[in-house]
Amino acid sequence: DHAGIATQNVVERALAKEGLARWDLGREAFEDRVWEWKERYGNEIVDQLKVLGCSCDWSRQRFTLDQGLSRAVTLAFVRLHRDGLIYRGNYMINWCPRCQTALSDIEVEHEEIDGHLYHVRYPVEGGGYLTVATTRPETMLGDTGIAVNPSDDRYQGYIGRTAILPILGRRLPIVGAEEVDPAFGTGVLKITPAHDLLDREIGKRYDLPATDIFNPDGTVNENGGPFAGMDRFQAR
Repeated sequence: DHAGIATQNVVERALAKEGLARWDLGREAFEDRVWEWKERYGNEIVDQLKVLGCSCDWSRQRFTLDQGLSRAVTLAFVRLHRDGLIYRGNYMINWCPRCQTALSDIEVEHEEIDGHLYHVRYPVEGGGYLTVATTRPETMLGDTGIAVNPSDDRYQGYIGRTAILPILGRRLPIVGAEEVDPAFGTGVLKITPAHDLLDREIGKRYDLPATDIFNPDGTVNENGGPFAGMDRFQAR
């Protein structure tokens, strides 16, 4: 298995000792360094297995990036696409702002931390306001709606009205959604379809746009108004 992300990190650490980053080398030269590492340490791993006495038929050894295997993977995806079983579209993924690459779920290490709930008031057209409690206030720059639980007596009268996004002034429809937990925070959910899976589902139901507010390096993009160019944690 080529273990792409893990191998890339090892090679990047080696480059750092030389005072270099992969951007300094360029794509082709960096790939050459990765292949050099594979040839050296990949073969060393096989040699260790042989010393341990693993009784494999080494004539049948395969590497995940061998031409035959790569062609088989490409062919499988072409067939799946041709049969309408896969498609290309926008979706929320795990993204590493340092590596600037997508990560699979099994490559993500989750860590529980003591967070903080930030309370933000959203003015409502016609008078009043709704207070949202969120652990990621910077994502409010991508809000396209507000949701409350339709069974929550506190907010039933707000459904169908329009709130105003602080700072940017964007008009946000207030909708009812059973997924909103009345007992969490204030019971009011800001809908940020581009940056939360639950918000995405509610947003699709009400045809709300998904406004991405981040650049690949984790800084706020042009959709962030006065926060554009800031690191996400600085914006928070």
